[in-house]
Amino acid sequence: MSDPAIHPVPWDSAVFGIDCFEISDPSNASALAEASTTPGHYSIKVDPLASKALLNKYGFYYTDTLIEPYCNSSDITMYNNPEVSVDNQVDINLLLAMCDASFLYGRFHRDFNLNHDMADRRYKNWLKQLADEENVLGLYHCNQLAGFIAHNNGNLLLHAIDRKFRSQGLAKYFWSAACQELIERGITEFRSSISASNLAVLNLYCSLGFRFNKAVDVYHRLTR
Repeated sequence: MSDPAIHPVPWDSAVFGIDCFEISDPSNASALAEASTTPGHYSIKVDPLASKALLNKYGFYYTDTLIEPYCNSSDITMYNNPEVSVDNQVDINLLLAMCDASFLYGRFHRDFNLNHDMADRRYKNWLKQLADEENVLGLYHCNQLAGFIAHNNGNLLLHAIDRKFRSQGLAKYFWSAACQELIERGITEFRSSISASNLAVLNLYCSLGFRFNKAVDVYHRLTR
């Protein structure tokens, strides 16, 4: 790409089978124009109050609004359940099976131009990378694997709960146990990134005492 505001995203390209890019400056008309004529899939994040006129002019479409939950470790509201535990030794293949249809609020699943199975594969690849880095905690209920939280230096990056353990009020106990484990490793601040439309996860973070900032709208464009 000729415009320096357009950055390749090779890991997404490998999954979706097309050239994928991120545009760092939503006000850069030349970058948006280049994206509208050069084949590929483009992502851009923009302040919710910023004008979207240029994005609309060059064919970008809304996919999601992301918000950042954050909390100091000393301020987290912990919920204890003796039947809940975490462990960083877990079979990655069991976790990968939990990824199918678990990230429907993600921007790649909400993008009507992208295949959902490929979007699942993107998150599976990310989970494999985090597991290789030993940054995945298995979540257990009564010694049964119930889900996972993948993390990096206090950032809760990727998480899912197996279907049979959902809607039982267990999430706040899983997150509490995971945060406690990471606090014992020296983490003093937690952050995540969630879709504003995912009310279940938003309410979960509220119950744990997290606050929210840094909302961004995400726009995509697929140029064929």
